[in-house]
Amino acid sequence: MWGDRPHAPPLRGSRQVRGFTLIELLVAITIMSLLALLSWRSIDGMTRTQTLTQQRADELMRMQAALGQWGADLDALVNTGEVNALEFDGRVLRLTRRDSSEAGLDSAGIRVVAWTRRQGSLPIEAEGASIPAATGYWVRWQSPPVVQRDELARAWQRAADWSREAAPITQDNAGVDSAIALVGIDQWQLFYHRGETWGNPLSSVGTESTGGVAATADSPPNGVRLILTLSSGQGLSGDLVRDWVRPTLQAGRP
Repeated sequence: MWGDRPHAPPLRGSRQVRGFTLIELLVAITIMSLLALLSWRSIDGMTRTQTLTQQRADELMRMQAALGQWGADLDALVNTGEVNALEFDGRVLRLTRRDSSEAGLDSAGIRVVAWTRRQGSLPIEAEGASIPAATGYWVRWQSPPVVQRDELARAWQRAADWSREAAPITQDNAGVDSAIALVGIDQWQLFYHRGETWGNPLSSVGTESTGGVAATADSPPNGVRLILTLSSGQGLSGDLVRDWVRPTLQAGRP
């Protein structure tokens, strides 16, 4: 016909270009969003696991440091002849120990150390880490080195005053007292080994004459058993038992 015109043949090698439809784009975006969400959850889970592992490791190191200090204090017991080398009244354990800086003939003096449990939160923070919420805390107090009788008597009394929760840490002429919260505990118990058995530190059972040496209720025991009931909010929980044995052989003397 007059109006009909022949179509030009397509060029060889040419390819028809076709774009993405809206539905295809939405499907692709949805898939990428799911992949991103899964990746984020995986990374978040790894981060949480790493944080929890580090927290548990810090708690374990803090516990080991606390028990190490406990053993070191007992190993360094020294009998001054003025106060009991080791005394527990049901609330606080007080003791006299050689100063940790003592070496050879050089002695900085005697330190009074106290261990107790305080209820609730404390104004004393654990070094390097925060302590989880707990019903109470195991706390260590120490005086500066003392070399005179009156200094020792005052430090011994300050340790007793400090153990009463309302008493603040005070400063004396001899220096500054210091204290540190160690681990969260629900309760703690002490047992002394005297004679042939473990018993209450406030009991006189086991102070009978042993091996020709008469022990008294004020004499340092042959062993001390510590039982800590750890708070459930920590990595370690339940009862932890630590026994200390006096390294010297003669009963009644540190």
